[in-house]
Amino acid sequence: MAQSKRRYPILILLLIGSSFLCGISAQNKLDLHNKRVLILGDSITQRGTYVSFISYFLQKWNPDLDYDIISLGLGSETAAGTSEADHPFPRPCIHSRLDHALEQTKPDIVFACYGMNDGIYHPFGMDRFQAYQSGIESLVAKVHASNAEVVLLTPPPFAADAKKSLAPPNATDFSYQAPFAQYNDVLRTYGKWIMIAKLSTARKIDLNTPMLEYSRQRQKIDPQFHLSNDGIHPNELGHLLMAKTILQACGFEIEGDIIEILEQATADPLFVEIDHRRQMRSEGWLEYIGYERGEVVKTDSVHEIEIEAAERQKSIDKLRLL
Repeated sequence: MAQSKRRYPILILLLIGSSFLCGISAQNKLDLHNKRVLILGDSITQRGTYVSFISYFLQKWNPDLDYDIISLGLGSETAAGTSEADHPFPRPCIHSRLDHALEQTKPDIVFACYGMNDGIYHPFGMDRFQAYQSGIESLVAKVHASNAEVVLLTPPPFAADAKKSLAPPNATDFSYQAPFAQYNDVLRTYGKWIMIAKLSTARKIDLNTPMLEYSRQRQKIDPQFHLSNDGIHPNELGHLLMAKTILQACGFEIEGDIIEILEQATADPLFVEIDHRRQMRSEGWLEYIGYERGEVVKTDSVHEIEIEAAERQKSIDKLRLL
Protein backbone atom coordinates (compact mmCIF):
# COMPACT_ATOMS: atom_id res chain seq x y z
CA MET A 1 0.00 0.00 0.00
CA ALA A 2 1.44 3.32 -1.02
CA GLN A 3 1.72 5.83 1.80
CA SER A 4 0.20 9.27 1.38
CA LYS A 5 2.67 12.15 1.43
CA ARG A 6 0.29 14.18 3.56
CA ARG A 7 0.36 13.35 7.26
CA TYR A 8 -1.13 14.97 10.32
CA PRO A 9 1.32 15.89 13.11
CA ILE A 10 0.47 14.49 16.51
CA LEU A 11 0.26 17.97 17.99
CA ILE A 12 -2.81 18.86 15.92
CA LEU A 13 -4.67 15.66 16.81
CA LEU A 14 -6.81 17.42 19.42
CA LEU A 15 -9.68 15.84 21.31
CA ILE A 16 -12.83 16.03 19.23
CA GLY A 17 -14.76 17.05 21.05
CA SER A 18 -36.97 4.10 26.55
CA SER A 19 -38.41 3.11 24.28
CA PHE A 20 -36.94 2.18 20.99
CA LEU A 21 -36.24 3.99 17.78
CA CYS A 22 -38.57 6.91 18.24
CA GLY A 23 -37.72 9.43 15.59
CA ILE A 24 -35.93 10.15 12.35
CA SER A 25 -34.02 13.35 11.71
CA ALA A 26 -34.72 14.38 8.13
CA GLN A 27 -31.69 16.66 8.22
CA ASN A 28 -28.40 14.91 7.51
CA LYS A 29 -30.10 11.52 7.15
CA LEU A 30 -28.23 8.70 5.43
CA ASP A 31 -30.74 6.46 3.70
CA LEU A 32 -29.87 2.80 4.00
CA HIS A 33 -33.01 1.23 2.57
CA ASN A 34 -33.03 -0.32 -0.90
CA LYS A 35 -29.24 -0.36 -0.83
CA ARG A 36 -26.62 -3.06 -0.35
CA VAL A 37 -24.72 -2.19 2.83
CA LEU A 38 -21.40 -3.92 3.51
CA ILE A 39 -19.85 -3.69 6.99
CA LEU A 40 -16.14 -4.51 7.36
CA GLY A 41 -14.06 -4.84 10.49
CA ASP A 42 -12.20 -7.11 12.88
CA SER A 43 -13.47 -9.57 15.51
CA ILE A 44 -15.84 -6.95 16.94
CA THR A 45 -17.64 -6.84 13.60
CA GLN A 46 -17.33 -10.60 13.16
CA ARG A 47 -19.23 -11.04 16.41
CA GLY A 48 -21.58 -8.53 14.83
CA THR A 49 -24.16 -7.92 17.55
CA TYR A 50 -24.08 -4.19 16.78
CA VAL A 51 -24.92 -5.02 13.16
CA SER A 52 -27.90 -7.09 14.33
CA PHE A 53 -29.10 -4.18 16.48
CA ILE A 54 -28.81 -1.77 13.55
CA SER A 55 -30.80 -4.10 11.30
CA TYR A 56 -33.34 -4.76 14.04
CA PHE A 57 -34.15 -1.12 14.73
CA LEU A 58 -34.29 -0.21 11.04
CA GLN A 59 -36.62 -3.11 10.22
CA LYS A 60 -38.81 -2.75 13.30
CA TRP A 61 -39.61 0.90 12.74
CA ASN A 62 -39.71 0.82 8.95
CA PRO A 63 -41.73 -2.33 8.18
CA ASP A 64 -42.43 -1.23 4.60
CA LEU A 65 -38.77 -0.66 3.71
CA ASP A 66 -36.17 -3.20 2.62
CA TYR A 67 -32.70 -3.37 4.16
CA ASP A 68 -29.82 -5.47 2.82
CA ILE A 69 -26.90 -5.51 5.25
CA ILE A 70 -23.96 -7.92 5.03
CA SER A 71 -21.28 -7.86 7.74
CA LEU A 72 -17.91 -9.35 6.87
CA GLY A 73 -15.85 -8.87 10.02
CA LEU A 74 -12.80 -11.09 10.46
CA GLY A 75 -11.09 -11.77 13.77
CA SER A 76 -7.52 -10.41 14.16
CA GLU A 77 -7.82 -8.30 10.99
CA THR A 78 -6.21 -4.90 10.47
CA ALA A 79 -6.30 -2.17 7.83
CA ALA A 80 -2.60 -1.47 8.37
CA GLY A 81 -1.11 -4.89 7.68
CA THR A 82 0.57 -4.85 11.10
CA SER A 83 1.09 -7.86 13.38
CA GLU A 84 2.82 -8.36 16.73
CA ALA A 85 5.54 -10.97 17.18
CA ASP A 86 3.52 -12.78 19.85
CA HIS A 87 0.51 -13.33 17.60
CA PRO A 88 0.05 -17.03 16.74
CA PHE A 89 -0.12 -16.22 13.01
CA PRO A 90 0.38 -13.09 10.91
CA ARG A 91 -2.70 -10.94 11.33
CA PRO A 92 -4.88 -10.83 8.21
CA CYS A 93 -5.20 -7.50 6.41
CA ILE A 94 -8.45 -6.33 4.82
CA HIS A 95 -6.57 -5.47 1.63
CA SER A 96 -5.99 -9.16 0.91
CA ARG A 97 -9.76 -9.66 0.46
CA LEU A 98 -11.20 -6.20 -0.11
CA ASP A 99 -11.15 -6.24 -3.92
CA HIS A 100 -12.94 -9.59 -4.04
CA ALA A 101 -15.44 -8.53 -1.38
CA LEU A 102 -16.35 -5.38 -3.30
CA GLU A 103 -16.54 -7.27 -6.58
CA GLN A 104 -18.81 -10.00 -5.23
CA THR A 105 -21.10 -8.06 -2.86
CA LYS A 106 -21.40 -4.94 -5.07
CA PRO A 107 -22.25 -2.63 -2.17
CA ASP A 108 -23.75 0.84 -2.36
CA ILE A 109 -22.40 1.82 1.07
CA VAL A 110 -19.44 0.39 2.99
CA PHE A 111 -19.01 0.84 6.74
CA ALA A 112 -15.47 0.13 8.03
CA CYS A 113 -14.40 -0.21 11.67
CA TYR A 114 -10.65 -0.73 12.09
CA GLY A 115 -8.02 0.30 14.60
CA MET A 116 -8.33 -1.98 17.61
CA ASN A 117 -5.72 -4.39 16.22
CA ASP A 118 -3.81 -1.94 14.02
CA GLY A 119 -1.67 -0.51 16.81
CA ILE A 120 -0.91 -4.13 17.81
CA TYR A 121 -1.43 -3.21 21.47
CA HIS A 122 1.85 -1.25 21.63
CA PRO A 123 2.52 2.34 22.72
CA PHE A 124 2.12 4.90 19.94
CA GLY A 125 4.58 4.45 17.10
CA MET A 126 4.76 6.66 14.02
CA ASP A 127 5.47 3.74 11.66
CA ARG A 128 2.36 1.90 12.84
CA PHE A 129 0.31 5.10 12.70
CA GLN A 130 1.36 5.82 9.13
CA ALA A 131 0.61 2.23 8.13
CA TYR A 132 -2.89 2.69 9.58
CA GLN A 133 -3.34 5.96 7.70
CA SER A 134 -2.23 4.35 4.45
CA GLY A 135 -4.50 1.35 5.01
CA ILE A 136 -7.56 3.52 5.62
CA GLU A 137 -6.77 5.84 2.72
CA SER A 138 -6.37 2.84 0.41
CA LEU A 139 -9.64 1.34 1.68
CA VAL A 140 -11.50 4.58 0.98
CA ALA A 141 -10.00 4.81 -2.51
CA LYS A 142 -10.90 1.21 -3.40
CA VAL A 143 -14.47 1.60 -2.15
CA HIS A 144 -14.91 4.77 -4.20
CA ALA A 145 -13.44 3.02 -7.25
CA SER A 146 -16.24 0.45 -6.87
CA ASN A 147 -18.80 3.30 -6.99
CA ALA A 148 -19.80 2.91 -3.34
CA GLU A 149 -19.93 5.41 -0.49
CA VAL A 150 -17.80 5.03 2.65
CA VAL A 151 -18.66 5.41 6.32
CA LEU A 152 -15.66 5.26 8.67
CA LEU A 153 -16.02 4.26 12.32
CA THR A 154 -13.35 4.96 14.92
CA PRO A 155 -12.24 1.98 17.02
CA PRO A 156 -14.25 1.36 20.20
CA PRO A 157 -12.34 1.91 23.45
CA PHE A 158 -9.78 -0.42 24.97
CA ALA A 159 -10.53 -0.88 28.68
CA ALA A 160 -7.29 -1.61 30.53
CA ASP A 161 -9.08 -2.09 33.85
CA ALA A 162 -11.09 -4.97 32.35
CA LYS A 163 -8.02 -6.73 30.95
CA LYS A 164 -6.70 -9.46 33.23
CA SER A 165 -3.15 -9.33 31.88
CA LEU A 166 -1.32 -6.11 30.98
CA ALA A 167 2.29 -5.57 30.03
CA PRO A 168 4.45 -4.49 32.99
CA PRO A 169 5.62 -0.83 33.10
CA ASN A 170 9.15 -1.79 32.00
CA ALA A 171 8.00 -3.96 29.07
CA THR A 172 9.75 -3.67 25.72
CA ASP A 173 7.24 -5.77 23.75
CA PHE A 174 3.45 -5.92 23.75
CA SER A 175 0.62 -7.97 22.26
CA TYR A 176 -3.08 -8.63 22.57
CA GLN A 177 -2.19 -11.00 25.42
CA ALA A 178 -0.17 -8.36 27.28
CA PRO A 179 -1.25 -4.93 25.98
CA PHE A 180 0.18 -1.51 26.75
CA ALA A 181 -1.90 -0.22 29.67
CA GLN A 182 -2.61 3.13 27.98
CA TYR A 183 -3.47 1.56 24.64
CA ASN A 184 -6.75 3.45 24.42
CA ASP A 185 -4.70 6.65 24.07
CA VAL A 186 -3.29 5.12 20.89
CA LEU A 187 -6.79 4.24 19.66
CA ARG A 188 -8.02 7.75 20.39
CA THR A 189 -5.15 9.19 18.34
CA TYR A 190 -6.13 6.91 15.46
CA GLY A 191 -9.77 7.91 15.88
CA LYS A 192 -9.00 11.63 16.02
CA TRP A 193 -7.12 11.31 12.74
CA ILE A 194 -10.17 9.60 11.19
CA MET A 195 -12.35 12.50 12.32
CA ILE A 196 -10.12 15.33 11.03
CA ALA A 197 -8.48 13.75 7.98
CA LYS A 198 -9.57 14.94 4.54
CA LEU A 199 -11.12 11.66 3.51
CA SER A 200 -14.04 11.50 1.11
CA THR A 201 -16.71 9.83 3.22
CA ALA A 202 -20.47 9.85 3.61
CA ARG A 203 -20.00 9.83 7.39
CA LYS A 204 -17.31 9.66 10.04
CA ILE A 205 -18.60 8.26 13.31
CA ASP A 206 -16.72 8.44 16.61
CA LEU A 207 -17.49 5.33 18.67
CA ASN A 208 -14.68 5.68 21.18
CA THR A 209 -15.76 8.93 22.86
CA PRO A 210 -19.42 8.16 23.68
CA MET A 211 -18.60 4.62 24.82
CA LEU A 212 -15.75 5.83 27.01
CA GLU A 213 -17.92 8.58 28.50
CA TYR A 214 -20.75 6.14 29.22
CA SER A 215 -18.32 3.82 31.02
CA ARG A 216 -16.92 6.66 33.10
CA GLN A 217 -20.38 7.78 34.18
CA ARG A 218 -21.44 4.25 35.12
CA GLN A 219 -18.20 3.63 37.01
CA LYS A 220 -18.97 6.57 39.28
CA ILE A 221 -21.81 4.41 40.61
CA ASP A 222 -20.31 0.97 40.05
CA PRO A 223 -16.48 0.96 39.89
CA GLN A 224 -16.58 -2.61 38.53
CA PHE A 225 -18.69 -1.68 35.50
CA HIS A 226 -17.26 -2.41 32.04
CA LEU A 227 -18.53 -2.40 28.48
CA SER A 228 -16.10 -5.22 27.73
CA ASN A 229 -15.30 -8.41 29.60
CA ASP A 230 -11.77 -8.65 28.24
CA GLY A 231 -10.93 -5.00 27.58
CA ILE A 232 -11.11 -5.46 23.80
CA HIS A 233 -14.45 -6.94 22.73
CA PRO A 234 -17.62 -5.03 23.69
CA ASN A 235 -20.33 -6.96 25.50
CA GLU A 236 -23.99 -6.80 24.43
CA LEU A 237 -24.48 -3.38 26.03
CA GLY A 238 -21.34 -2.15 24.28
CA HIS A 239 -22.64 -3.39 20.95
CA LEU A 240 -25.97 -1.65 21.59
CA LEU A 241 -24.15 1.62 22.28
CA MET A 242 -22.22 1.16 19.04
CA ALA A 243 -25.47 0.64 17.14
CA LYS A 244 -27.11 3.61 18.85
CA THR A 245 -24.19 5.88 17.96
CA ILE A 246 -24.11 4.70 14.34
CA LEU A 247 -27.86 5.06 13.87
CA GLN A 248 -27.84 8.52 15.41
CA ALA A 249 -25.10 9.62 13.02
CA CYS A 250 -27.23 8.30 10.14
CA GLY A 251 -30.23 10.38 11.24
CA PHE A 252 -32.08 7.91 13.48
CA GLU A 253 -32.65 8.51 17.18
CA ILE A 254 -32.97 5.84 19.86
CA GLU A 255 -34.26 7.32 23.10
CA GLY A 256 -34.88 5.84 26.51
CA ASP A 257 -32.94 3.98 29.17
CA ILE A 258 -30.24 1.98 27.41
CA ILE A 259 -30.50 -0.94 29.85
CA GLU A 260 -34.25 -1.22 29.31
CA ILE A 261 -33.77 -0.98 25.56
CA LEU A 262 -31.24 -3.83 25.70
CA GLU A 263 -33.57 -6.04 27.74
CA GLN A 264 -36.56 -5.37 25.49
CA ALA A 265 -34.65 -5.77 22.24
CA THR A 266 -32.90 -9.04 23.08
CA ALA A 267 -36.19 -10.53 24.33
CA ASP A 268 -38.00 -9.60 21.11
CA PRO A 269 -38.49 -12.59 18.75
CA LEU A 270 -37.88 -10.18 15.87
CA PHE A 271 -34.36 -9.43 17.14
CA VAL A 272 -33.65 -13.11 17.70
CA GLU A 273 -34.61 -13.93 14.10
CA ILE A 274 -32.67 -11.00 12.67
CA ASP A 275 -29.59 -11.91 14.71
CA HIS A 276 -29.72 -15.56 13.58
CA ARG A 277 -30.09 -14.54 9.95
CA ARG A 278 -27.27 -12.03 10.21
CA GLN A 279 -24.91 -14.63 11.71
CA MET A 280 -25.77 -17.26 9.11
CA ARG A 281 -25.45 -14.89 6.18
CA SER A 282 -22.26 -13.26 7.44
CA GLU A 283 -20.53 -16.60 7.92
CA GLY A 284 -21.58 -17.77 4.47
CA TRP A 285 -20.36 -14.62 2.73
CA LEU A 286 -17.15 -14.50 4.78
CA GLU A 287 -16.18 -18.00 3.66
CA TYR A 288 -17.26 -17.36 0.08
CA ILE A 289 -15.16 -14.20 -0.21
CA GLY A 290 -12.33 -16.15 1.38
CA TYR A 291 -9.64 -15.27 3.89
CA GLU A 292 -6.40 -16.48 5.43
CA ARG A 293 -6.18 -16.60 9.20
CA GLY A 294 -3.57 -19.19 10.01
CA GLU A 295 -5.12 -21.28 7.25
CA VAL A 296 -6.91 -20.50 4.00
CA VAL A 297 -10.72 -20.66 4.06
CA LYS A 298 -12.69 -20.45 0.81
CA THR A 299 -16.00 -21.91 -0.37
CA ASP A 300 -17.23 -22.09 -3.95
CA SER A 301 -20.69 -20.57 -3.68
CA VAL A 302 -22.97 -18.44 -1.56
CA HIS A 303 -26.08 -19.42 -3.52
CA GLU A 304 -27.61 -21.74 -0.93
CA ILE A 305 -26.90 -19.25 1.85
CA GLU A 306 -28.75 -16.54 -0.03
CA ILE A 307 -31.73 -18.83 -0.63
CA GLU A 308 -31.90 -19.59 3.10
CA ALA A 309 -31.46 -15.91 3.96
CA ALA A 310 -34.37 -15.02 1.68
CA GLU A 311 -36.59 -17.62 3.37
CA ARG A 312 -35.66 -16.34 6.81
CA GLN A 313 -36.37 -12.79 5.71
CA LYS A 314 -39.94 -13.84 4.85
CA SER A 315 -40.41 -14.96 8.44
CA ILE A 316 -38.84 -11.73 9.68
CA ASP A 317 -41.18 -9.65 7.51
CA LYS A 318 -44.18 -11.33 9.08
CA LEU A 319 -42.90 -10.40 12.53
CA ARG A 320 -42.29 -6.82 11.40
CA LEU A 321 -46.00 -6.41 10.65
CA LEU A 322 -47.17 -7.58 14.07
